[in-house]
Amino acid sequence: MQGWSLLMDLSTPFKEPVIIFSIVLAIILLSPILLKTLRIPSIVVMIIAGVIIGPHGFQLLERDGAIVLFGTVGLLYIMFLAGLEIDLHGFRKNISRSVSFGLFTFIIPFIIGFAVCRMILHLDMIPALITASMFSTQTLVAYPIVSRLGITRSAPVAITVGGTIITDTLVLLLFSVVTNFAMDKSDSFFWLRLAISVIAFAAIVLYIYPIFAKWFFSKLENEGGSQFIFVLTLVFIAAFLSQLAGLEHIIGAFLAGISLTRLIPHSSTLKNRIVFVGNNIFIPFFLINVGMIIDLHVLIENGGALTVAAILVTVALSTKYIAAWITQKTFGLTRNEGSLIFGLSTAHAAATLAIILVGFDLGLLDEKILNGTIIVILVSCLVSSFVTENAGRKYVLLTANKVDTDPEVMERILVPVGNPDSAEKLLDLAMMIRNPGSKEPIYPLAVVEDGPQAREQLIRARRNLQLAAEHVSSSETKVQVLTRVDVSIAGGISGAVKELGITEVVLGWHSRVSTSDRLFGSIIQQVIKSTDQMLWIGRLSQPLNTIDRIAILMPPNAEFESGFFRWLEGVKQLSQQTGARCMFWGERKTLEIVDAVNNAKFRLIAEYSEFTDWDDLESLQSIVKTGDLLVVVSARQKSVSHFSALDQVPGRMHTIFGDKSFILLYPYQSEFRSGDMNFEYSVLTPSAFKENIARINQIGKIVYKAFTPGKEKK
Repeated sequence: MQGWSLLMDLSTPFKEPVIIFSIVLAIILLSPILLKTLRIPSIVVMIIAGVIIGPHGFQLLERDGAIVLFGTVGLLYIMFLAGLEIDLHGFRKNISRSVSFGLFTFIIPFIIGFAVCRMILHLDMIPALITASMFSTQTLVAYPIVSRLGITRSAPVAITVGGTIITDTLVLLLFSVVTNFAMDKSDSFFWLRLAISVIAFAAIVLYIYPIFAKWFFSKLENEGGSQFIFVLTLVFIAAFLSQLAGLEHIIGAFLAGISLTRLIPHSSTLKNRIVFVGNNIFIPFFLINVGMIIDLHVLIENGGALTVAAILVTVALSTKYIAAWITQKTFGLTRNEGSLIFGLSTAHAAATLAIILVGFDLGLLDEKILNGTIIVILVSCLVSSFVTENAGRKYVLLTANKVDTDPEVMERILVPVGNPDSAEKLLDLAMMIRNPGSKEPIYPLAVVEDGPQAREQLIRARRNLQLAAEHVSSSETKVQVLTRVDVSIAGGISGAVKELGITEVVLGWHSRVSTSDRLFGSIIQQVIKSTDQMLWIGRLSQPLNTIDRIAILMPPNAEFESGFFRWLEGVKQLSQQTGARCMFWGERKTLEIVDAVNNAKFRLIAEYSEFTDWDDLESLQSIVKTGDLLVVVSARQKSVSHFSALDQVPGRMHTIFGDKSFILLYPYQSEFRSGDMNFEYSVLTPSAFKENIARINQIGKIVYKAFTPGKEKK
């Protein structure tokens, strides 16, 4: 009877929470599917759906506290993800362009908008200043589009994201000053209070947050759910602190993303959870909430309101286009990159809505400006979505057609797991050195020695491996679990490398040496001898996302090895995923080559220091800090960069750096080296000589490209 009475009491707008949530989820699910044939971006679909079901449409739902709450969370989520996606290396590289664009996109719309408000709309000084500041705001509504296309770390996106925080900060500071002046609250201490509060807020979020988060992640390394809740808590505390400082909450969410980006690697499980929840729940709620505000009846019934709306829309779109065009011409960007900047920056939603609603509530703006601004939000979000979608797709196609310097190699990473306790750290390392564009899965492997207990051991190993694989698959990385029975562990690993065409092997470090190891060599030594592929042998005493610096120690002639570019690429991926800066040690000529390759191709933040005394590794003990990751590039016997001191390095690593995280890296070696009894002579044979000359030519092309960049086709 209770269910029947509930059915009879149904009337619009619906009040039952279960029905409200069901309708919103149905819209999130069905809208993109139903309108996919019309090629309308899902962002626009959500806004239109909000208009249809909202109080100014079919009145299915009210814009009540629950909708506003989830919409606010979605708004903060957009700004947080925008900060989290910032490539700090790329941001530093584009900081001058981001600042310039931020100033362009603030000053140009504000000046033109103020002139229009005063001379055409005939607004008073305070309303004109508030409305003009609205034109300078921009919300990254189309950011999920570039995220889906995988171009969040591209130059135009980095410029736009950096410019967004600059212009929105300036607008909100200006708005705070104007409203305080209008309400006669600005006294002689206003500027002092504002400056002190903003500096204190920025110091907490940008300096204290990373320290606290690093400590938390190191203590709760395997608690995925707790880490997720911890991150969200920091985001909303930052938003609250931003309001206390006199700024809008979106500034706090954005800065929280920037401060945590280095601790949440792009390919990590935690990052995947954050993006998944935001893109599928909170951000759609925000877009639907924006649509529910729009009242089309006012514009239809009031011709004056429609005129005001048309003027506001024209100024909003044209001034953002001018700012993007000037940025494109100033920095020599392509037309498509300029379109991408315009598409991302033209949407008005978050800060725009906050400014106009506050101005309306204070009686500084009338209903025409309010409704006209809502139309600006709708039209600008539509334009932003369409332009970003088209420009983003073209950008992907254009960049995909560029020729890469390195030969294309099908990357397959094998992770032999012997100790379940270290499995997740080794798999994290494999995910971070993996090329983000790779379609190949990661191969966790368990090898069991043949014997009476092999079956039971195999079942137990497979169970442990499946648990570790769940950690990787939760980040949407493909995983293919492997188990083998072999007469030896090393034989099983080397057999898997040959059968699967493995290019890289990630192994755990073992410091204990048994009697059989002394007689026949350890598992690691046997694997080194039996395979030519790149080996990452790691002792990881701390989570990789908490490292501050990657220190790379290179032997003489490391640049002449066949796997030179491949291990350098792996270090680059690790640096970008963790946000850690790099420190290279080696001979001067090796450092010069690494520096040239880095400047031409990787653009890592790196330092270089000469080191030649491999007999005195103890001298590095005080230089390598607890928060560093030491990567020692070694070499197999009879290779170009091998010398006798390298044979003693594995045995000394644990003694010297036992309390720190380190990786012993063996680059890929050419097959001509294997089994050659007269290597010194074979280095000068025609095939080997040609191979080394080709490698030098490849390095030369990179250096030449670095100092004579070609002009992009406009």
